[in-house]
Parts: sequence; C-alpha cells; structure tokens
Amino acid sequence: MTHTVFLANLQAALPCLDIKTDADSLEYWGKDWTKHFTPNAFAIVFPKSTKDVATIVKIANIHKTPLVPSGGRTGLSAGAVASGQEVVVSFDKMNAIGEFYAADRMVEVEAGVITKTLQEFAESKGLYYAVDFASSGSSQIGGNIGTNAGGIKVIRYGMTRNQILGLTVVTGKGDILELNGGMLKNATGYDFRHLFIGAEGTLGFITKALIKLEKPPTNLTAMVLGVPDFGSVISLLNRFNQALNLTAFEFFDAIAIEKVLATGHIKEPFESRTPFYVLLEFEAVSESVLDTAMSVFEDCMESGHIIDGVMSDNLGQLAELWKLRESISETISVFTPYKNDVSVLITHLGDFIDDIGTIVKDNYPDFEICWFGHIGDGNLHLNILKPDHLTKDEFFAKCQTVNTLVFDTVKKYKGSISAEHGVGMTKKPYLNYTRTDTEIEYMKALKAVFDPNNIMNRGKVFDA
Repeated sequence: MTHTVFLANLQAALPCLDIKTDADSLEYWGKDWTKHFTPNAFAIVFPKSTKDVATIVKIANIHKTPLVPSGGRTGLSAGAVASGQEVVVSFDKMNAIGEFYAADRMVEVEAGVITKTLQEFAESKGLYYAVDFASSGSSQIGGNIGTNAGGIKVIRYGMTRNQILGLTVVTGKGDILELNGGMLKNATGYDFRHLFIGAEGTLGFITKALIKLEKPPTNLTAMVLGVPDFGSVISLLNRFNQALNLTAFEFFDAIAIEKVLATGHIKEPFESRTPFYVLLEFEAVSESVLDTAMSVFEDCMESGHIIDGVMSDNLGQLAELWKLRESISETISVFTPYKNDVSVLITHLGDFIDDIGTIVKDNYPDFEICWFGHIGDGNLHLNILKPDHLTKDEFFAKCQTVNTLVFDTVKKYKGSISAEHGVGMTKKPYLNYTRTDTEIEYMKALKAVFDPNNIMNRGKVFDA
C-alpha cells in the first residue's frame, strides 16, 4: 500500500515521468546478469535529469520506499537486482554526452551513457577511453563507476576510479552534490567523489560524471601464446612486462578456449591445444619494439615456457585474437557458471593458484572448471560450470559449501574476494574475508550519514 501511495505522489510531482509496472518490465529491469536471485521489483521509473532523481529520492524517503539503481544490468554480483519489492530507478533515459573540454581532455556524460558510445565519442575527438571489457556494448557508465569496473586495460590505465575527474550524485537524503569539478589538483579536504566510486549505489545515485580521456594507443599488437602450465604464465608476465609497455595481459585455460571454439564463430589460434593461453597486447610504435617482442618470444620458446604462438599484424587480426578472450563470459553463460572474481598481489599468484587448484580438485572432481582473468593486475576468474544432472539451486548450494575454503585462501594472501564485480548480494556474506569488522563498521557509519533511512540499494554490500 505504501509503495502504491509513493507512485501516486511521484506521478503527481513528476507528471511526465515514465513508470512501468507490467510483469515483463519488472522482470527485465529488475535483474542483472546473475542468476542467484529471483527479481521481484514493484515498479520501474525512468528519470530524465538529476533533478528528477532528487525528487524520486526525496519522495522515497517520505514513504521509506527502497530504491535500486539500474544501468546496463551487466553486473555479476546481484548489485542491481530488485528482489524485495523495491522500485528500480533506471538511467536508460539519462544517456546524453555533454560538454567536451578539449584542453582538459575531459567530457561530461550522464550515467546512462553506454561504455561503447563513450569510446566512440573519444575516438571522434582523436582520444581514447581506456576502460574496456566484453560488456562495453551494453554496460552503462554509472554502473561502471558504481562498481569501480576494471576490464582488460587495467595493467596500463587502472580501474574506472582512475578515469573519474568529477561526479554529480544524489545522496540518500536527496541532496545533489557536484564533486571535484573535473580538477586534477584540488586539495580542499575530503574528496567525496571516491566514496561513491565502488559504493554500488548504497550511498546515493551517480547521475553525471566528468571523464578523463587519454591519448590513443599506437599500432596495438597482440600475441596469443600457448603455454604448458600456470607457472609459465607468471614467467611470461614477468618477461614481457619488463621488455614491453603492455596495454593488456590476459590468460585463459583449455576449458575456456574449448567452449569458445565450439561455437564455431572463432578460429583456432594455432594447430596445437595447450593447457593455458596468454593474450598480451602492446603498442608496436617501432620496428625495434616488434624485434624486442619477437626476441622475448623466441627466448621463452627455447626455455619451454611457450609451446606455440601467433601475433597480429593488422587491426583485423587483432580483433580476431581478442575474440578468444572476450567471448568467454558470454559463451559459458549457458552453463550457469558459479563465478569467483578474486585478486591477490602478482607476487603471490603462483602460490595462490596452486592452493586454489588443490581445493578445486578435492571438492569439484566431477565439475568442469574454467579459469580466465586479467592476470596482469592479479585478477583471476574461477568459473565452475553446472552439470546437467543438477538443478540450479543444488549446484549453487554445492559451490557455496566450498566458498569458505576459497576465501580463506584469499585472506591468507591478503587479497580481495571481489576484484572488479563488486559485492552486491552474492559476495555480501563473505565481505569480512577482505574487510575487517572495524572497516565494515565505518562503512555502515558512512551509509547512515548519506542514507539515514536506508533506502538506497538496501541489502547490497552489507546489511545496514
């Protein structure tokens, strides 16, 4: 009843606001890419401006109506799932690219701008937006900022946080804050901008961002290398990272490439199959850089760290090689994977993967395990694929029994239980493996300041 009154008052305050309550819309906008939770939204609203968002939040406070932000819904931790009769605030209609500041290499965008759209805008200005991942064609900038998204270029450009020069946010009270104003240097106390980056909409909703653009890379060139073991992956990272200015260093295993190639849409990279694969990318700015790359390749072949390899010599081949890596998530999605997205220092990767390998072998002897990740920044994706004979609930329950072993190992190496996918609801029970009780109490205190009525993405990250 309260929600119904909320919608009536909202429609009175914003008569042009689009509101959807039909079953198909509630299902579509009430979920993200996770399959752990059943969507159960009450309504979907589509603001067109920051003022609209502020009005929605203020009226929601009066009625204590919980709100869930919705972007491209490509998240993998149920951070954008409305499972408890929340009202979903979709940013689909706030998708304008605003002022471009040429001298500052910066552009203002609304939260609903698609990542790929921003990449294309940057290219039209002779610049480059460095955050990139497989879901760039549907993910939205607001969601990327809310989860501090990473992707394939972190080794060179850092996470989304590194690209954000300013934010406009609506707090849980309905206040509009314009943070930092795009300045590179601003030493005037607390920088609230960084509280909202990665907060998953629990403190307030991001409506606009000032984005830093980069100079475009030159003559990007990729190599795909077949390697015999994970130790060789680490050796190759060390060797190539010392010799070249890498823009990406990815890895995936034989199961991943088997699933991708089985679709029939992507070519085999070379004749032999190997246990692990590395995809590395660098700027071939001169012949001497290419010579260096080939020299390292030949040395690693002789030492047994590489079994086979191929290098792109044009943009078409570069794109084809990247398909091997970027097609993995979509390809394995039909197997209802149980995902762990973890990170440790590169220094610990070899020991960490050995420990996790033992856990997986002992506890999932009959399951297919698919490994891939952004190994150049210490981020690993462990994907357990559901066998046909188990229901989704049976499968997830079995996987969750081993989570504590996996996360105990993450904690042993002082790593993170969520490197780039956020916490949402799926990782919420395990937050204390990465954050101390004291840290979590401070997080809750901040939540109470910005969102005293606990209406902003309630139940995500932690229970306030």
